[in-house]
Amino acid sequence: MEFTLLFAAVLGVVVLYGFLWWEGKRGNAAGCSRSLWDVAITAAVAGIFVGRLAAMVTDGVNPLANPGDIIIVRAGVATGPAAAAALVTMAVLSGRELAVVADGLAAAVLGGLAGWHAGCLARDACLGTPSDLPWAYSLDGSSISRHPVELYAAALLLAGGAALATYKAHARPSGLTPAGIALVVAGVARLVTEPMRPSLGITPEIWYRTAVALGLMLVGYVQARTHASEPREVRKRLG
Repeated sequence: MEFTLLFAAVLGVVVLYGFLWWEGKRGNAAGCSRSLWDVAITAAVAGIFVGRLAAMVTDGVNPLANPGDIIIVRAGVATGPAAAAALVTMAVLSGRELAVVADGLAAAVLGGLAGWHAGCLARDACLGTPSDLPWAYSLDGSSISRHPVELYAAALLLAGGAALATYKAHARPSGLTPAGIALVVAGVARLVTEPMRPSLGITPEIWYRTAVALGLMLVGYVQARTHASEPREVRKRLG
């Protein structure tokens, strides 16, 4: 089994749990009757499973004929299908509390993604395109220094998660606003770093652009709904 990928996944889960523990002291997702940790870990497992199947099919490997390859993740996981499956699983588990669960998990998911990207250190898979920047470095046996692009993504996601958690602690979330912000942060972090990743074919930028668009739509919808629900005299006073 590819234990370095397993390490990256465990690191992501640990950081996700750390965020939930940190935010729990601040009343994260107050009023939610479901365990955010249970929802998160179940959605993550479902996402990885579906993403692994998608990667196998893309590589021409029949999962039914090679069931053992599902857990031997040498070829990795298709991130787009994995994310979609995780979101669907979260929606099913959350039911009518989807809004509050999504808000409750928003910052923690960004932290978990940061942990996954930082796991590149165990896999010697942090580097991207060539660079002469002072912090660029090269793999053993190579004279070409490269961007530590996975660490860039980890830093952006971790900073975004911490900022969102701080925002949630000081401003009462409404509807899906934190979830929408998290989608925007995740999409932008990947879009910014994608040009620095080595690519041999079509890049998955469509997934990241979709995340940004959906996030902005959610934020706009919640703001419009909140404004419409304000008393008329308050709206007049605000302008």
